Amino acid sequence: MNTVVLNLEAIAHLTDEQFYQLCIANSDLNLEMNAAGELIIMPPVGGESGNQEAGLITDLEIWNRQAKLGKVFSSSTIFILPNGAKRSPDAAWVKLERWEALTLEQRKKFPPLVPDFLIELRSETDRLAPIQAKMQEYIENGLRLGWLINPQDNQVEIYRLLKAVEVIQMPVILSGEDILPGFELQV
Repeated sequence: MNTVVLNLEAIAHLTDEQFYQLCIANSDLNLEMNAAGELIIMPPVGGESGNQEAGLITDLEIWNRQAKLGKVFSSSTIFILPNGAKRSPDAAWVKLERWEALTLEQRKKFPPLVPDFLIELRSETDRLAPIQAKMQEYIENGLRLGWLINPQDNQVEIYRLLKAVEVIQMPVILSGEDILPGFELQV
């Protein structure tokens, strides 16, 4: 199954609240919206990708429970980026001070912020170019550190704010650098 992109520009411009209600009314679908207002219907992932994603979130959560520096989010969480896009990374982390600065209403719905750190895991059904564009969009909206894990090509792309993308071969131990001090992930 492939990703489906619907251009709604000719008929509607969904507000953040309307997009939220659309997602609630269609909870069986994984929806995103890009900055151009196109609705993106993401296919479900298979067992291997789902298991890998769960492992990434677990490792991040274990580190965070010890560090107590922020909040960890699954791929079911949609973030409203400053450019208006509504995106859901496979795993995400937000610094505690930034999370606590949101209102209770903002925390309950789709948080209006870009995560400080995130991971995108390329599944077998994903084309690489759209995920790379999504990673670039995160960086342009203030992401501090992001990892695009690409098992198909045995590579990890590391995205850092105001720096060129670094591509490294797997297997590798990734460092959370100064964003996630002490966090390491073996991929």
